[in-house]
Amino acid sequence: MEAAAIRLLRAEEIECRVATINERGLSLLLFKDARVDQKILDETFGFLGWKRSHQVLDGNLYCTVEVWDNKKEQWVAKQDVGTMSYTEKEKGQASDSFKRACFNWGVGRELYTAPFIWVGAEKTDIRKKEKENRYYTNDRFRVRDIGYSREREIISLVIVNARGQEVYRMGDARQAGGGCVAGALPAAGKVTEVSRSQISELKKELERTGVPLRQVLERYQIENVTEMTEENYKNAMSGLKKSKTKGAA
Repeated sequence: MEAAAIRLLRAEEIECRVATINERGLSLLLFKDARVDQKILDETFGFLGWKRSHQVLDGNLYCTVEVWDNKKEQWVAKQDVGTMSYTEKEKGQASDSFKRACFNWGVGRELYTAPFIWVGAEKTDIRKKEKENRYYTNDRFRVRDIGYSREREIISLVIVNARGQEVYRMGDARQAGGGCVAGALPAAGKVTEVSRSQISELKKELERTGVPLRQVLERYQIENVTEMTEENYKNAMSGLKKSKTKGAA
């Protein structure tokens, strides 16, 4: 029933979504869908070993995922709230709240350690709708390889487009492959919040690159920059340092 008992996501279970896009390139977010959550819960706790329920509190839809504890002979529950969806409002909130509740159980929590993923315009087909003055792409992306550390953090990542062409790489590809490094055991790491000086440096990089703060907060599913951990900060800064200055040719 512990988070360590829940396996890490495999490459084929992780999806890529375009977060921001402009004439210089686009950024990607990694996410999982509810089907993956259900599959891993079944694998870990058994088909009859977990259950979900939903309830509305103050106008928000919450999901509770309960797991049966054989030692205590009782159900143990973890809950989270869903966010608004622009299409199929109720279904969207139900799915989102379920995925967030599963994060609380440790399913896919390693995605929080993903780096800032930037794909330059030279590696993707970016187009502009002149009337709407916005950029878009028809390209689709997927995770080909991924590797994790002993602390269940992403240390290597390879993303390709629908044609199988590599558009992003992080870390040593020899460590990638959808699981922990050989012989590694999951371990809990200490969460350290960022300092004021680090927040100041982060904001400077955001201003330089033109990347909105909202995107960073969304990537790590936090409400305020002060909630960032040291690991979040390092990953965000690593990606921003590789990005071009806003307006540069």
